[in-house]
Amino acid sequence: MGSHTNVTEFILTAFKSHPGSQFFLSVLFSTMYIVTVVGNACMILIIRMDSKLHTPMYFFLKNLSILDICYSSVITPKAALAFSLGRRIISYNGCASQMFFFSLFGTTEAFFLAVMAYDRFTAICNPLLYQIIMNKRLCVFMVAGSYLSGCINCTIQTGFTFSLSFCGRKEINHFFCDVPAVMHTSCSDTLVNEIVMLAVCGSIIVGTALVVFISYVYIIITIVQMPSAESRHRAFSTCSSHMLAVSLFFGTVFFMYAQPGATSSPDKSNTISILYTVVIPMLNPFIYTLRNKEVKGSLKKQLKRKGF
Repeated sequence: MGSHTNVTEFILTAFKSHPGSQFFLSVLFSTMYIVTVVGNACMILIIRMDSKLHTPMYFFLKNLSILDICYSSVITPKAALAFSLGRRIISYNGCASQMFFFSLFGTTEAFFLAVMAYDRFTAICNPLLYQIIMNKRLCVFMVAGSYLSGCINCTIQTGFTFSLSFCGRKEINHFFCDVPAVMHTSCSDTLVNEIVMLAVCGSIIVGTALVVFISYVYIIITIVQMPSAESRHRAFSTCSSHMLAVSLFFGTVFFMYAQPGATSSPDKSNTISILYTVVIPMLNPFIYTLRNKEVKGSLKKQLKRKGF
């Protein structure tokens, strides 16, 4: 990589034009990161401690919480320090590493959400075969496959991006080393890279979103055909939290990566990026807890055991 550039570091300049907001952004990012870690760690502990939650759905949810902690940790602490201390410099290798792990965890999350949609499809549309189909071996395979897919994508994205030349401009108009923002800094022709990013990221986003969409079409058809209102409500309640999480994630990510000209509006992308890098990982444990009777019941039981 070193032969393609004489730049050894970059400067992250997002929100620098608003000096009065730096302290506020630092406190906001730090608070949201703490809430993210604590909320997802509590979700992991609740699922591990309650044997009733040792089912495929909660196995995926536990892995999603682990992933969200990792996902947020790649971006948020560095950004919070940059806002509070003004240390906006990131090394060339540090930028490449941040991009690699961000792409890894972000892509893996998209596959996780698709896997969780398939799990709900199997549970509602094939309830008698659910335990046979969603066996432990398949669940582990799906999680491993999601990480492998993320690893392939992040290798492609990081490799293509850092094969570009960076020969003067060191300023990245973002709060982390995102692919479009770093490409925008390059002095090379980025057309091929943008086509590759659109093709690879677009196919992943559209492909996983299609799995989710098709799964929920069948789920909704099955729920509508259920004989009683109680059974329909019970079935819908197991899917509503996942549907909300999916809508938030795919809505923001599709806006960022699966459309032409993703590098053309850095100011807009900075704001949108806060949603899927900081806000969504923080909200996920609350979405799955507040809208899930089993998790709320387990939480109350654990609190009673501790004397609360």
